[in-house]
Amino acid sequence: MDVQTLVAQHGGSCRWADLSPAVTRTALNPAVSEGSVRRIARGRYTLPSVVEARAAALRVAGTASHTTAALHWGWGVKHEPAMPHVTLPRGRKLRDSARDGIVRHWRTLAESDVAEGWVTTPARTVIDCCLDLPFDEALAVADSAWRAGLSPLEVRDLALTLPARSRRRVSRVLRHVDRGAANPFESVLRALCLQVEGLSVVTQHEVRDRGFFAQVDLADPGLRIVIEAEGFEHHGTREGLRRDCRRYTGLAARGWVVVRFTWEEVMIQPEYVVAAVQATVEQRRPTATTRVLAS
Repeated sequence: MDVQTLVAQHGGSCRWADLSPAVTRTALNPAVSEGSVRRIARGRYTLPSVVEARAAALRVAGTASHTTAALHWGWGVKHEPAMPHVTLPRGRKLRDSARDGIVRHWRTLAESDVAEGWVTTPARTVIDCCLDLPFDEALAVADSAWRAGLSPLEVRDLALTLPARSRRRVSRVLRHVDRGAANPFESVLRALCLQVEGLSVVTQHEVRDRGFFAQVDLADPGLRIVIEAEGFEHHGTREGLRRDCRRYTGLAARGWVVVRFTWEEVMIQPEYVVAAVQATVEQRRPTATTRVLAS
């Protein structure tokens, strides 16, 4: 897998620790040199759109926002935006030539909503994603923001200043934010699980037994279902295969059913994922126990 694709699958912004299981420095350095991947801080890499976004925002006297701002703050997103997201004050007129190459949003921002003179603040970025993006995309951004240390209280305080309808839209996302999601891949998978009737998942669930331990991406302890987001970088070696076989055999031996999904399935074939998980829930219901036998 090429470096740019791997960074994209980590949400467009990631650390060297995320890349190192699958790529070497020998492969990374040329990607940085040619500009297909940008190093924005020590051990932190992102896609070129982050660097280009600042110029686009300043060109139209707007503010980089939404997933463009999320990438600037080092957060992961479901998809790298094809064009920079730029927020413009309501009533601003743009020449036809200036409209090209950006995704325009119309919202008058307070001075306190803008950082560094060109990008929305972290809290405002989360709010805008909740207001304007599909639920799974907004959840991926919010999970990543929480994981990076943004205070939930800061976002909730800002949400209280919004009209009631906007507050409800933001609250729907904030109810489900979980910093336990390791990356946007897992966030989007969890968003799909929320569509499944009768399923209640938790992140990073630990299954412990004598001589056995597994921490899984998502689990419904009542139904004893494990749902895994399978990234190539952790399972593409002989040692990875051996470890996986032991892990999933151990879970099955302890009464857990494991369903596994690839990045392409979660991001491109969500209907398949929802249908597969729903079918698994329906199969487990007759024998499920309400007791958590492994915590």
